[in-house]
Amino acid sequence: SPPIAQLGQAVSSRKSLGGSKLLPFKALSQTHKAKPDLTNLVFGTVFSDHMLTIEWANAGGWQKPHIKPFAMHYAVQLFEGMKAYRGADDKVRLFRPMLNMNRMAKSAERVCLPAFDRAELVECIRRLVQVDLEWVPQSDSASLYIRPTFLGTERSLGVKKPSHALLYVILSPVGSYFSTGAKPVSLWADSKYIRAWRGGTGDYCKMGELEEGLETVR
Repeated sequence: SPPIAQLGQAVSSRKSLGGSKLLPFKALSQTHKAKPDLTNLVFGTVFSDHMLTIEWANAGGWQKPHIKPFAMHYAVQLFEGMKAYRGADDKVRLFRPMLNMNRMAKSAERVCLPAFDRAELVECIRRLVQVDLEWVPQSDSASLYIRPTFLGTERSLGVKKPSHALLYVILSPVGSYFSTGAKPVSLWADSKYIRAWRGGTGDYCKMGELEEGLETVR
C-alpha cells in the first residue's frame, strides 16, 4: 500500500490511471446483496457490491483509483440556465423565468423525463433565491446564475425511459460569461463539428449538447 502522505496525490503520468497504486479497501460495503437467480436475469438491472471510481483534475491529471460500495447514476440529463438580478431599488427579480421553464419542459419531453408544473418550479426557485438572497450581487455587471438540472436516476444499464428522476437547482454569483465583458466577441464557425442536425437535439438544453463544439476550440 502507498504511504498515507501519497494517498491524495495524482499518479505520475497524465494518462495513467494508477492501477498499480489502487488505494486500500478501507470503505468496502459492510453488507452483501443477495445473488440473483441466473435463470431469470434481466440485462443491466442487478449490480455487484462495489464499484471503481477514478477522479480526474486538470491540475493533477488522474488521481488514485478507489474501490467503494456501489452507487450509480446512469441516465439521461438536461439543464437550464437563468438569472436573478438585483435592481437599483434593491429588489431581486428573476429574468423571464417562464421562457426557461418552457424550454426545460420541451427538453424533458424530448428525452422522456417526466413532465413537471412549470409555474410551481418557478415558485420553488423563487423560494431558493429568497433563502440565499444575500448571494445576489449588488452590481451592474454581476448577477446570480441559476442552474436547474434534471436527470434520470435509473438503476439500470438499459437505454429506456427512466422510472426514477431527480430535479435539483444550484445558484452561483457570476460576472460576464466572456472575459471581454460586454464588448463584442469573435465567433468561429466550423462545418465539421456540429451540434444541431435535422431530427437532432440542437434546440434542447441537455447534457452533451454543448460538448459537440469543444473539439473546434481544443
